[in-house]
Amino acid sequence: MTSLIMPAWVPGGPYAVKIVNIASGNSARGLPGLHSTVLLHDSATGRPLALIDGDTVTARRTAAASALAASYLARPAARHLLVVGAGRVAGLLPAAYGAVRPIDSVSVWARRPEAATALAARWRRHGLDARVALSLQAGVAEADIVSCATLSAEPVIKGTWLRPGCHLDLIGSFTPAMREADDACFKGAGLYIDTEEALVKSGDLLGPMSRGVFDRQGVRGTLANLCRGDATGRRDTFERTVFKSVGTALEDLAAAVLVERSIG
Repeated sequence: MTSLIMPAWVPGGPYAVKIVNIASGNSARGLPGLHSTVLLHDSATGRPLALIDGDTVTARRTAAASALAASYLARPAARHLLVVGAGRVAGLLPAAYGAVRPIDSVSVWARRPEAATALAARWRRHGLDARVALSLQAGVAEADIVSCATLSAEPVIKGTWLRPGCHLDLIGSFTPAMREADDACFKGAGLYIDTEEALVKSGDLLGPMSRGVFDRQGVRGTLANLCRGDATGRRDTFERTVFKSVGTALEDLAAAVLVERSIG
């Protein structure tokens, strides 16, 4: 098991500390791979303000960050979303992407077919046109957006499968030992990251960088750069784009403040 401690604060405002426990073997136990809590404090007095379910905060802010990036990077007409993985974050991705793109078809692939089947059925109950991708390669080739939310240590997505104009969202690799995409996914693609920490934390980036596939200068910008207009997003319809996130405690702080204000 891996345990992460993630603090964040705003000068003169509240601060939060999130503790995340990651157990990659939990899928075999029928349990989520992540468990976490968020404790929000008053920075002036140190008084605890709220103890929040970190699993819910993490899943929602993670899906929201991916959708925010896609609002700059995915083709405006992107309609078909492939979700790779069937965990807590994966389950939220269609709704998040549907808020920024006209998603009308969703497919899902997971290592455990029964998990993918259950997730697709859940989405259909909420009115989505959802199905299981029996072949990952075929599912990737059909998708406008491929969003990976796994705990994989080996690449599951090959760049040769991605269609021109596809947007690839990589959520799962947040340690050097984890990877979701092979080197070919990055060749010729516009690469963006959530924060600079991704360049030192993610195996998806560290591996290709060590082999000269791209360097730091090859990263076009962070999510903050995109939002501020300091970085340019997608350049044309046929360009492939990649967004790699590792998560940031500032997202947890923002979410925790919203929760505390809604119940305060």
